[in-house]
Amino acid sequence: MSSIGSGPGRALIAVYGLFSLAAGARAGVQIATRFGEAPLAYSLSAFAAAVYVLLTVALWRGARRTALAALGVELAGVLIIGTASVVDPAAFPDETVWSVYGKGYLFIPLVLPFVGLYWLLKRRR
Repeated sequence: MSSIGSGPGRALIAVYGLFSLAAGARAGVQIATRFGEAPLAYSLSAFAAAVYVLLTVALWRGARRTALAALGVELAGVLIIGTASVVDPAAFPDETVWSVYGKGYLFIPLVLPFVGLYWLLKRRR
């Protein structure tokens, strides 16, 4: 395991792994059972899950550039979707992982990319 995946980095990997499972399972059930009700929201949740999987693997393998790029996508996603869901709630008839800045997940999706960026920048080689 690389230096970015050691020590406190293991906790970051665990949290991203947990979010991968939570977001992926939620999106999978929503897409399989009621996709027609909110296709955009459910697709965005599936996309968020994919980003979390990518981050988990990148951090585990020490792929710093991939992790930084994925963190940028995650941060942009939570800020853009969070803002859009506040400005136009009707566009999101059901929540995504990133709706209202991750409110349904205790705002962890908003905080997590900042923690990840801090950790990666702190652990520069």
